Amino acid sequence: MNILYTISIWVFQGLIHLTSWFNPKAKAWVLGRKGWRKTLQDRVVQARKPGQPLVWVHCASLGEFEQGRPLIEAMKSQNPGIFVLLTFFSPSGYDVRKNYPLADAVAYLPADTSRNVRDFLRLVQPNLAVFVKYEFWYRFLEGLRNQTIPTILISARLRPGHLFFQRYGGWFKTRLQAFSHIFAQDASAPQLLARTGVPFTVAGDTRVDRVGDIARRPGSVPELDDFCAGHPVLIAGSSWPPDEKRLGELFRHPVFSGWKLLIAPHDIRDSRLAEIEQVFPGASVRFTRYQTGEDSHQQVLIINTMGMLASLYRYGDIAYIGGAFGSGLHNTLEPIAFGLPVLFGPKYEKFAEAQALIQSGGARSICSREELIEAFAGWTDEQKRSCASAAASAYVQENQGATKRILDWVQTQFPHIVAPS
Repeated sequence: MNILYTISIWVFQGLIHLTSWFNPKAKAWVLGRKGWRKTLQDRVVQARKPGQPLVWVHCASLGEFEQGRPLIEAMKSQNPGIFVLLTFFSPSGYDVRKNYPLADAVAYLPADTSRNVRDFLRLVQPNLAVFVKYEFWYRFLEGLRNQTIPTILISARLRPGHLFFQRYGGWFKTRLQAFSHIFAQDASAPQLLARTGVPFTVAGDTRVDRVGDIARRPGSVPELDDFCAGHPVLIAGSSWPPDEKRLGELFRHPVFSGWKLLIAPHDIRDSRLAEIEQVFPGASVRFTRYQTGEDSHQQVLIINTMGMLASLYRYGDIAYIGGAFGSGLHNTLEPIAFGLPVLFGPKYEKFAEAQALIQSGGARSICSREELIEAFAGWTDEQKRSCASAAASAYVQENQGATKRILDWVQTQFPHIVAPS
């Protein structure tokens, strides 16, 4: 398995380099890792003060960052003197958060080879490593364990289908045993993790703390104040083409009369924005072109900037979350933090919060045009929408506190890194 793993890493790198000739994301992946040793030398070794504790937080991409962020902010609030190194695997995470102010350094994670791991740990010398959700790089975990560097996994989402828990999964299970402690999201973890011998805590999902914090912050966008004024609003977050097809069908149905649609697509390239405009011909305007007082008659506003979506749900009455007609559902926690009942497609089984929301009445899953129209029509009734909103809000209120549970453990185990209050 060690040999097969090594071969797979080299094959993966080769494919990424080949793909980089015609794929912008792959190109960014390759270019971002060029000279990574010098990057760490400049951003970490030269910037770190003698004796300064360093916490290394690794996230696969932007979604995982939102789960790691509450812990970073809590640790920095408790001890502003710690050095935080934030690494990403994906360009989509790095490009958006490379200037995150609470990280002392932001960098790409190099490929998981023995030489890279040796050099990375020699340069960084972390006092604590934090992996978010599902990052299981074997060589890095092996290197951290061999050097007895405390390593934790937070907001872990483990399922029976994972390789760790199969009859042939012994080699993979040892990856979990490299963690000093695992903080799992939900109550299904104990029966799985009990077989591994790894200490664990069912702490919950740190994203719940994050979205709750966003919802409590005041905020206003003049263009949206103008666009939404006096109208009920459907907000579509992280949409893909199959989602936009369904939204177009809803838009053209009489049940949508009087409503407005605010749509934030997953991909904001010009070609994708043009496709969305064709779904709503003559009825849409892009956010960056919106003129207050002149474009308020439009029914569809396309958000073509990054980083706004989480706080925009304050303008909504119902949310539609994309991705569940394809690879998987996007973030449903952001809209329910503002009390919005949520609609999404059929592929949601891997998301505990989506399952819980459906059971409580705070969400509906739809497969067809007819189902979307029926579900939306039900929530145009204010009393029914209020009941669904209360169920959505209750999930956030009942599931906060994961960040504090993790921080309390870190403070107890490593007071020299984050001293107890």
